[in-house]
Amino acid sequence: MVFKRRERPAVLDRIYRAIWPKGGWTRAFHYVRHRLRRLPDTPERIARGIWAGVFVTFTPFYGMHFICAALIARVMSGNLLAALLGTFFGNPLTYIPIGVVSLKTGHLLLGTEFVHEPGVRGPGFIEKFVWAADDLQENMMALLMGREMDWSSLAIFFDEVFFPYMVGGIIPGVFVATIAYFLTVPIIHAYQKRRKGLFKARAALRRKDKN
Repeated sequence: MVFKRRERPAVLDRIYRAIWPKGGWTRAFHYVRHRLRRLPDTPERIARGIWAGVFVTFTPFYGMHFICAALIARVMSGNLLAALLGTFFGNPLTYIPIGVVSLKTGHLLLGTEFVHEPGVRGPGFIEKFVWAADDLQENMMALLMGREMDWSSLAIFFDEVFFPYMVGGIIPGVFVATIAYFLTVPIIHAYQKRRKGLFKARAALRRKDKN
């Protein structure tokens, strides 16, 4: 059998798929909602898991949101799977507004200001994420090669982005996560009650058929 070689998608197509998944965000939302409703746990534990997942999306620990959500859910006695599903609140459509709100709140609380140096450090905080990652990679290579290391971009990133983001994300994160909690509890309660009623009705129908 001859297998057809799969062509690698173009860069623009991969970027588009990262922002707009196949089937659209509506389908992804319905999938997450379906999984949440069918979790075998109490509505309160599921809601606490959702709280943890939504809250961590307001933190700058990108790439570690699953781990952070699981740890917080464990401390709160929340459902771990619900916590992981709750992190989908952070997605390419919401990361920018979440980042802007968290960063502005952080600088406001700290009494600092986001420094913008056009032509020197780039136009915004996204570029500083990129420079920090490049700085980390280059310094790791410098450490292995015995070259002099330069942590200037990481220092700027920590002072202007990471620390204000981490501080500023607490208030909006708690606020939005709490809203998600109080919305989740009655929804899961109603779904589980309805599902239990359907199971009872089916069981009664089976008994009637046997008789």
